Amino acid sequence: MNLFGTMNVRENNLFVGGINTLELVKKFGTPLYVMDEEQIRDNCRRYMKAMGAKMNDNKVAYAGKAFLTKAIVQVIKNEGLCLDVVSGGEIYTAIVSDFPMDKVYFHGNNKTIEEIKLGIKAGVGTFIVDNMMELENINNICEVYGKTQDILLRIIPGIEAHTHEYIKTGQIDSKFGFTLLEDNIFRVVKSISELENINLKGLHCHIGSQIFDIEPYREAVRIMINLMNNINNHFEISMTELNLGGGFGIYYGEGDDPKTIEEYCAGILNEVESCSRKLQMKNPNIIIEPGRSIVGNSGITLYTIGGVKEIPNIKKYVSVDGGMTDNIRPSLYSAQYQGLIANNVENNEEAMVTISGKCCESGDVLINDISLPKVKKGDILAVLSTGAYCYSMSSNYNKIPKAPVVLVGKLGPRLICKRETYEDMLRNELDLDII
Repeated sequence: MNLFGTMNVRENNLFVGGINTLELVKKFGTPLYVMDEEQIRDNCRRYMKAMGAKMNDNKVAYAGKAFLTKAIVQVIKNEGLCLDVVSGGEIYTAIVSDFPMDKVYFHGNNKTIEEIKLGIKAGVGTFIVDNMMELENINNICEVYGKTQDILLRIIPGIEAHTHEYIKTGQIDSKFGFTLLEDNIFRVVKSISELENINLKGLHCHIGSQIFDIEPYREAVRIMINLMNNINNHFEISMTELNLGGGFGIYYGEGDDPKTIEEYCAGILNEVESCSRKLQMKNPNIIIEPGRSIVGNSGITLYTIGGVKEIPNIKKYVSVDGGMTDNIRPSLYSAQYQGLIANNVENNEEAMVTISGKCCESGDVLINDISLPKVKKGDILAVLSTGAYCYSMSSNYNKIPKAPVVLVGKLGPRLICKRETYEDMLRNELDLDII
């Protein structure tokens, strides 16, 4: 069992941030997301140090889609990171959290006119551009507002990263970005040179998510730096920024073997140095966009065990008071998780069980075949490494209210997202007047 950050076991109970998780359950109920503030901050600092972000123009941009709330934006701001957003809602979250908008990178393969307007008016620092229509929309809106917008072109590098099909983004067949054909890219750059309100600052790529090997990143560096050099020489321009995206893997369970933050960053920066030296060009400023690897292992989800159903010689089901509404990843990606009984961590009398959720779906299974102590109704199950893509992908399926989020740290437990009520869920629904 891998515990991360401040998580530890005392008197057979699971603690996070020096707080007994059973006390958190008493105060906030279940299901409950718990985020370890110290672990989040430590991951941010390790990335900043490994990239040399305080000593040069390299940058670390937190990928907000992993988990974005006002409180997390404030933590990211406090640690000096930039912010990667993908929608108008994420831009708005940054605005109301008083995040410096010049440090925001705006992604998305189909940004709406309204989102582009919001981003430009708010002063978003850099747009990551996916297609020609977006370029024209940005230029036209900037012309109306009398602004010039910095952009990066998103390139598909044609790299097959070994990860789940749904989270591959760097292969040729992708909805994101411009295909890696120099004639095609050169036509795009020529078009940009004719747009008065666009400043081409550099290039971007993202090869996928939950990647354990460093070599795909090295390959991406080689491809992108060669392309950048060719564009600069052909058009006699000076792009200075290369954004290599994120996708750095974390440990969820047996078989996962991620590199450390320092190993990922060193692999990238060493390859940048080597390629730039061979091409006799100045090192570009490097940006990376970690999300999962900052918050993933920093979070757990606590559930209360309800029914236990045993099918003799087949399977034992342990049902909890949450499920696919608060963690869709097992159903969507067959994602694997570790779990433990928070009020009985070290009991060695174990049995193989399957953790099932409460939704009216046969596929609502959180963990298949996990060895746990003998469980009973009222026990507290902790599912580990749920800090990324759980709350952010949660839903109200079956009209189930979303669970709250508690941030634990030096100031104790702080509620950063309230538990939804039934009234909250129905707030935007209207009655139908039937005569």
